[in-house]
Amino acid sequence: MREIGLIKLVQLQRSSLKLGQRPQRYYDPAPLLVVERLLLAPLGVSAVSADGEAVIDVHHAGHPDTKNSLGKNGISFGFTGHYRAMRERYGAQLPDGCAGENILIESDHVWSLDDLGAALMIERADRQIVALDKLMVAAPCVEFSRFAHLSAEPLTSEQLRTTLQFLDGGMRGFYARLAEGQPDAEIRAGDRVFVG
Repeated sequence: MREIGLIKLVQLQRSSLKLGQRPQRYYDPAPLLVVERLLLAPLGVSAVSADGEAVIDVHHAGHPDTKNSLGKNGISFGFTGHYRAMRERYGAQLPDGCAGENILIESDHVWSLDDLGAALMIERADRQIVALDKLMVAAPCVEFSRFAHLSAEPLTSEQLRTTLQFLDGGMRGFYARLAEGQPDAEIRAGDRVFVG
């Protein structure tokens, strides 16, 4: 196994980050909630808020307005290096975590799916290993593309095309599943992340 970084933060989406009706839909990161610990399970992620409230992510299969796609997108992760690249291209309005991933990993590298391989391994403080597999690219959306440009108006077709291309391939983030047979597990900021 090769270490690729430490978890910088864990968070969940209490509700959809895409609001309004098409074609005026827009992206708003306000429903994001940074938490101390994240519970990973086969159905998705959940947590307990600072005030003791149980919260489940909108991509959890049990959320009343679930965005879960047959279990493929129950857990999401991204990298700080990707945010640096996005800020260099689009500006400071893209703080770490605003794309909504559950797990943000501190790493200067820009990672592709090929770089990551078949699985991520998270080593908790108690040395227990949590395995995530079935990694896939989180495809970018029109609403996040407009958010990146600070544009309330539709982008030109050329702006949209080049933005979607730049944000694809994992720049916007990745999805994963808790590996089969892996028990539910809590993770937190500071846990170490490995590939291989």
